[in-house]
Amino acid sequence: MTRRRHLPNDDDISTFRDALKAAGVRPIASNQADPGKPKRDDQAHQARRTAAVENTTTQASGRTSDGRVEAVRPSEYLEFSVPDLPWRAFSQLKRGQTAWQAGLDLHGHTLEEARVELESFLSDSASQGLRCVLVVHGKAWGTTSDFPVLKSHTNTWLREWPGVLAFCSAIDIDGGTGAVYILLRKRGQ
Repeated sequence: MTRRRHLPNDDDISTFRDALKAAGVRPIASNQADPGKPKRDDQAHQARRTAAVENTTTQASGRTSDGRVEAVRPSEYLEFSVPDLPWRAFSQLKRGQTAWQAGLDLHGHTLEEARVELESFLSDSASQGLRCVLVVHGKAWGTTSDFPVLKSHTNTWLREWPGVLAFCSAIDIDGGTGAVYILLRKRGQ
């Protein structure tokens, strides 16, 4: 048995539009959705970047290594946790059930810029008392290498950062294997 769908005629459409207008509904001005992401404060971002660059010397002096890293595949799932992290906390992080409070996108950065940005972001997040953050590293292959450079380095850097309790690849809606959730140590831990 098939159902025929009623197609509205011009009178029906006109009546519907008049009813909407009478109810105070007005057409939308833009055909773009609001993604809900906060706008980046360019002055604060620039100040943070300038401070980070000033703190680096000609030889990288950050907490993270700039040496050889283990190459990972673009679609490889990343995960790490300290040994004493409760199983439930790590499980919720992996399922995307721990809400992230701030995010950083490393696309378009050189390796050194990405390292400085990541260190600065993690320090700022920890000082603000944030518990979970998202870092988008992407899955792009390096121009002179045969592996995703930022993803591989981010994997190594996060394992070395003392304030990181755990991290894992994000669920698909937050970037999948091109991003990681990071669970940060609480103050005083």
